[in-house]
Amino acid sequence: MWEGVNNYFTEVNKFEQGDRSESVDILKSQARIMGTIEQSIIPGLPDDLALRCISKLSHGYHGKLECVSKDWRDLVRCEAYSCYKARNGWSESWLFAHSNNQLVAYDPDADRWHPLPRNEAIQDGWDHSGFACVCVSSCLLVIGGCYVSSFPREEPFVVTNVVMRFDPFKKEWKMVAGMRTPRTRFACAAVSGKVYVAGAMPGPEMNCSWFGLSYKGSFHVLRAGEQISTQAFSPLEMTWSTVVDIWPLPRKMNYAVQVMKDDRLYSIVTQVLGGSLIQTRDTDDEGEWYTLGSVPCGVVLPDDPREPQVLGHGFAALRDELYVIGGRFLKLEKSGAGGFERLSVVRVCDPLVRPLIWREAKPMYLPAGGPITGCASLEESSPP
Repeated sequence: MWEGVNNYFTEVNKFEQGDRSESVDILKSQARIMGTIEQSIIPGLPDDLALRCISKLSHGYHGKLECVSKDWRDLVRCEAYSCYKARNGWSESWLFAHSNNQLVAYDPDADRWHPLPRNEAIQDGWDHSGFACVCVSSCLLVIGGCYVSSFPREEPFVVTNVVMRFDPFKKEWKMVAGMRTPRTRFACAAVSGKVYVAGAMPGPEMNCSWFGLSYKGSFHVLRAGEQISTQAFSPLEMTWSTVVDIWPLPRKMNYAVQVMKDDRLYSIVTQVLGGSLIQTRDTDDEGEWYTLGSVPCGVVLPDDPREPQVLGHGFAALRDELYVIGGRFLKLEKSGAGGFERLSVVRVCDPLVRPLIWREAKPMYLPAGGPITGCASLEESSPP
């Protein structure tokens, strides 16, 4: 069945991991930071102590810090400041989610959601879907996808090869090198600091998609709706190979997979009769998938004792926890009429704690929420 794999995988695009000036030591970084401000950071405190105090604040509070003064705004946005934090071991994390044509970011330390600045690549009157979100080099990449017009136009949709990069410290979007081929609903993953893409669909069809995962140092490519062997690309050997299909359930089901530390796999599977399950498998790739527990829906319908089926939720791994974000569910009235309701709830658990213990994080704010069309986690690491 995979004899025509070259027709599907016409290329593997790679984005090199950039240098974040990790060779700059703490004292030089501090000197560069002081050169960006015109007066004392905090009157009455030595600048080195004031800088240390501000640097320990979660970046979820940067919006408030920037409102203090122009100097503080320039301080928290300069690259030397982010390098200073990293070299002191004060690295932080972001969780990015796209819903309702809007990108938002969650800071787990501050338990706050923040809107991202407008992506200039998205024009008014167009909805963006079928793209890939991936984090590399301490930045978020939004890659390719399909723009669907909400107004009558000559072209109902446009598939793009554009790649936009968002720097969470500078809070700026920048267009970077695009893919060689426009793609939508394709497989994408970051492996060893590089981004790989493969497969594609010709338009905004919803009945088929490609999925990409970074697993055991290789780029795994799966196609939804098919029970076939998985294709894996090895960056070290620069070769494709066919591997045993280790992924759970028929791919036409609503499910997603995350890879955590030590290549531990976790999956969320939506059941036909309602509810979702968290599943895992042993790391030897030979054991069966087994259930760890169910995901609390977060919705109680007074006229229906059954747990509603939540669709379109986001599934992400951040630090040592799993996040189930948003989604939508069908709400029926007694008359039989009904419609989909959006969820903004965010549920979090540590999959190593058994039984699973769920907590609710700060919900997404409106107009975000509902079906999640893309999500990615960014975990910064301190330089050696």
